[in-house]
Amino acid sequence: MIFEHMPVFLQTAFASYSNGQILFLMGSAFIAGLARGFSGFGGALIFVPLASSVIGPKLAAPLLLIIDTVGALGLIPDAARRANRREVVTMALGALIGVPLGVLALTATDPLIVRWAIALTVILFLALLVSGWRYKDQPSPLLTVGVGSLAGFFGGAAQIAGPPVIAYWLGGAIPVGIVRANLVLYFAISTAITTVSYLIGGLFVASVVAFALAVGPSYAFGLYLGSLLFGRASDRTFRRICYWMIGAAALISLPLLDSFLR
Repeated sequence: MIFEHMPVFLQTAFASYSNGQILFLMGSAFIAGLARGFSGFGGALIFVPLASSVIGPKLAAPLLLIIDTVGALGLIPDAARRANRREVVTMALGALIGVPLGVLALTATDPLIVRWAIALTVILFLALLVSGWRYKDQPSPLLTVGVGSLAGFFGGAAQIAGPPVIAYWLGGAIPVGIVRANLVLYFAISTAITTVSYLIGGLFVASVVAFALAVGPSYAFGLYLGSLLFGRASDRTFRRICYWMIGAAALISLPLLDSFLR
């Protein structure tokens, strides 16, 4: 085992996994962090499907919550200055409704069903974005709350709150700098809501902490590099890179490919 010289609780947490699987999780965390730092989103869309193929969604979702909360703290101050705060807060009100329902689905549903739902949801929303569809009307508070509720449900169930919010904001005429700031600030607020729900649901088990210690540094390094890359790409290139990363993660994470990850 890679971690044979680590503390006993780490060895116990990793006992059921091969060296290749642990390295796969670390690599997935790095790529997810790179996407998150670059675009403000994409971390969950990439990491949760991939990690779920190894450790299951009930570990992958709270694991990402921990490493993203710690790793993304540095992104929040700048996002708070640049974001449309009223729009973000309105969206977050919806998360108060959706997150508890998503956590209930995560704890009460078969993990394989959750994994298929994650992968297919990511693919469908990606297809919506790539199709060129744009939301051209002026966002209404009621619609914004509705999108926030849907995003909260996906966030509670699998930490993939991004697709509905991304389709709503990235699909409009909002400059990508403000979109990125809105996303970072929204995720910060929804993370606080999800943390409370996960605590109530008993999802923060010891093995989640062990995995966080193992993959957290890779995720944080990816965040750092991604944040350096932001601003060096055009709007078109920015969107295209995000789409490719999300699509690749969704396809690789399909349960049909599990045999290749063992």
